[in-house]
Amino acid sequence: MKPATVEAYISSFAPPIQDRLQTLRALVVQTAPEATESIAYGMPAYKTLGKPLIYFAGYEHHIGFYATPSGHEQFKEALSVYKQGKGSVQFPNNKPLPLQLIKEIVLFRVAENQSKYNSRK
Repeated sequence: MKPATVEAYISSFAPPIQDRLQTLRALVVQTAPEATESIAYGMPAYKTLGKPLIYFAGYEHHIGFYATPSGHEQFKEALSVYKQGKGSVQFPNNKPLPLQLIKEIVLFRVAENQSKYNSRK
């Protein structure tokens, strides 16, 4: 059964992964306090102005981070040291999370959503 809340999602992992997911969650909430939090595609999801901001997911060996194609494209050089898939990046669980980079990506996505929202007004 898929978790209905971000808290339930995070608590379904072993404590070391929970700690990493809680750190990531706190960073997103602090960086984008206006974001709404939910579960989408079976993982924690954040939106601003009704538009997707970022998603993240826990795995045994990494944390998956999904900042839509534009977020990955904008930071492709900084993200190039991490394994990537289409629209995703993997932060290995045996290394510290790149918190400053993640914060910059979240701020970029917030600004991007705001810009798109303003252009529709």
